[in-house]
Amino acid sequence: MTEGQDKPIADMSFEEALRALEITVRSLESGEVPLDESIALYERGEELRKACQKRLDAAQAKIDKIVSDSEGRLTGTVPFDADS
Repeated sequence: MTEGQDKPIADMSFEEALRALEITVRSLESGEVPLDESIALYERGEELRKACQKRLDAAQAKIDKIVSDSEGRLTGTVPFDADS
């Protein structure tokens, strides 16, 4: 497998997961990977994509908690509640 493919996704930072996803995509696009390995790489890539998207969604939720007034001026923040 390629670099970053043996580390558990849950232990990766966003940047590590994104880098591993990029490596996976490049490997798949090269067409030089045997079929069985391609399938495993695709499955790993999908898990990496989901993990990255989850982290991006969480970051967006935090950004959305920033409060602005009717004219768009920052007026403060609201505590982020991960369950909301």
